[in-house]
Amino acid sequence: SSRGFWVSYVCPISGTEGAFLVAGGNKCLPANPTARMLGSRSWFFALPFLGLAVLFVFYRSPVSPLGGGMAEGLPNSIYDLTVKDILGNDVSLSTYSGKVLLIVNVASKCGLTHSNYKELNILYEKYKNQGVEILAFPCNQFAGQEPGSNEEIQETVCTMFKAEFPIFDKVEVNGKDAAPLYKFLKSHKGGIFGDGIKWNFTKFLVDKNGKVVERYAPTTSPLKIEKDIKKLLEAS
Repeated sequence: SSRGFWVSYVCPISGTEGAFLVAGGNKCLPANPTARMLGSRSWFFALPFLGLAVLFVFYRSPVSPLGGGMAEGLPNSIYDLTVKDILGNDVSLSTYSGKVLLIVNVASKCGLTHSNYKELNILYEKYKNQGVEILAFPCNQFAGQEPGSNEEIQETVCTMFKAEFPIFDKVEVNGKDAAPLYKFLKSHKGGIFGDGIKWNFTKFLVDKNGKVVERYAPTTSPLKIEKDIKKLLEAS
């Protein structure tokens, strides 16, 4: 009989784990007992999961552990990083030590812009005096939806979106020129199909000790993050 090999998978939607035997190069047989319900006559329904497994093998970059030395010379603590504000002034992130941080890459011309700024404003107004800071980093890497200069971005954010939380210098979040902060965030919280930022308004939640505790997709409503923010505020 021809020999095959096993390919494991994790469904990114349901979280279901399983494995497939690739036998003789022409069939995929589900090894997971639950997946066996597919039946030998309908094994082709398993092919999408095999495709996902292949994508994970070839495209998912490793995520560094939360502790220990970081790759690419990044510091162990987010508080060791310095960023620039929208005016070009250096800001040490140690300024925010002891606070819960929601870090967001923003854009002014995205379909998600109005709803995100509206809800971010609600969160900031509600929790800014309780130890929460929202740090917004403009980025033009996604369909050129943040094309303006820092001055233009500041005017748009302040007049059109009425944002009162800090807006920082425009950055790149992916690629060799990605800002050190975003290299740090991605190394601590990777995403599905690789660690790269997928679109505007990806969100990272950082606790009062500087630990990156969660990453949210661009489509995650800021108000849906409120319960997680409250938990971090209540933590000692």
